[in-house]
Amino acid sequence: MRKFGVLATLVMVVALALPMFAVNAQDGFRPTFELGTEPAAEGPLAGVDPSGVTITWWHQHGGAREEFLNPLVEEFNANNPWGITVEASNQGGYGDIYNKMITGIPTGEVPNIVVAYQNQSAAYYLAGGLPQDMDVYVTDPTWGLNEAEVADFVPGFFTQDYTPDGAARIGFPPNRSIEGLYYNATALAELGYDAPPTSWEQFGEMACAFTEQGWSGYDGDDTVGYSVRTDASNIAAGAFANGGDIYSDGAFTYDSQATVDYVQFMVDLYNDGCAELVAEAYGDQNNFTAGRALFYMGSTSGLPYVRSGIEEAYETPFEWSVTYFPYVDAPVADVYGASVSIVAATPEEELASWLFIRWFTESEQQAQWAAVSNYFPVRFSTQAGMDTMFSDFPQYEDAWGLLQGETRVEPQIASYDVIRDEARAAFDNLLAGGGDVETAMAELTITANEIMASFTPEG
Repeated sequence: MRKFGVLATLVMVVALALPMFAVNAQDGFRPTFELGTEPAAEGPLAGVDPSGVTITWWHQHGGAREEFLNPLVEEFNANNPWGITVEASNQGGYGDIYNKMITGIPTGEVPNIVVAYQNQSAAYYLAGGLPQDMDVYVTDPTWGLNEAEVADFVPGFFTQDYTPDGAARIGFPPNRSIEGLYYNATALAELGYDAPPTSWEQFGEMACAFTEQGWSGYDGDDTVGYSVRTDASNIAAGAFANGGDIYSDGAFTYDSQATVDYVQFMVDLYNDGCAELVAEAYGDQNNFTAGRALFYMGSTSGLPYVRSGIEEAYETPFEWSVTYFPYVDAPVADVYGASVSIVAATPEEELASWLFIRWFTESEQQAQWAAVSNYFPVRFSTQAGMDTMFSDFPQYEDAWGLLQGETRVEPQIASYDVIRDEARAAFDNLLAGGGDVETAMAELTITANEIMASFTPEG
């Protein structure tokens, strides 16, 4: 089976597993707990003292991630020199948290730190729910990051959380992921293929062969090549893979040929009987891990769930991995990930929130978090134990290798959260109810741009 090489410049300096290493003085890094307890004497944070402050953090992490996260928060609470207390709580999925924030900002019923995708934090910012500029804390001489520390962050991750005009930072990156194509390598081999598809034609051929022939690892007669994922990130990733985009020059372009071709391909695959609708939440992932579906498209953050699902279903797990979406000219990866935003509060609460975020994104905490969550870390210095991590989880190495190709990001504007629902609905309707793809995508483009205009001139 084909395996992708490791990104030379990035992977050589990033590692994801224990043991961790101690940051030493010659690195030029200033550990958060060694910043001192005296308030800044000058600048915008002069006299601000975070001592004894209690702050709340709304996140979406559950299962093993939450089980690990809670002791990590307790470690901060027990050891930080300011006596800051962080109260972290799982508030549901991203959509649940978004709705709670939009409802809570006018009433003040909000946390101090909130997980948010860039378009969500843009909406909070427009609603007056975030500080004027988080860089007040990130760049502060006393409490912020110095030049060496900033340089330690992957540049594309570090600069992702700004308003559309670049005037203000509204979030900070704790981790990142990629949209990928998961595939059953054992089943592909039985069908006579020695590598996953690199073109949509190959994808369709393999999906139909699997649907018709099945494979030895699944006893049922209802195999299907692919359960079609219809969310907005999937549409965007498909457009990127086809050499296009869904947003260009300040306007949504769902009617672009690249996007239309991707959606049309999936509609045709469904109509040919080689793909099906997703019947329930995580149904596409479950179909893949059960061996019923040949392919699954989703975030690389789902790697541990896919592995555990396969290991639970099979005494001897089948071979599998993750790769790029099939593409037209060159592989393109949709890179995304929720950041954390500081919510508008007192200067003391905002500074306490930043100090926790600063500590959480230090190298040692990053190494621990990456090893448990399987998110990609955001700092170069997370560099001990890479060989062990890759050896224990080779699919993670394959996923990390996808960064060697071109990467793209989805629109980072406030209206995108609403537009995402419209995009999913349009795709769902085309699969379930039929209709002309070009017409539907043209109508979606009009709707998306009207929604964007209803927010602000910047969306």
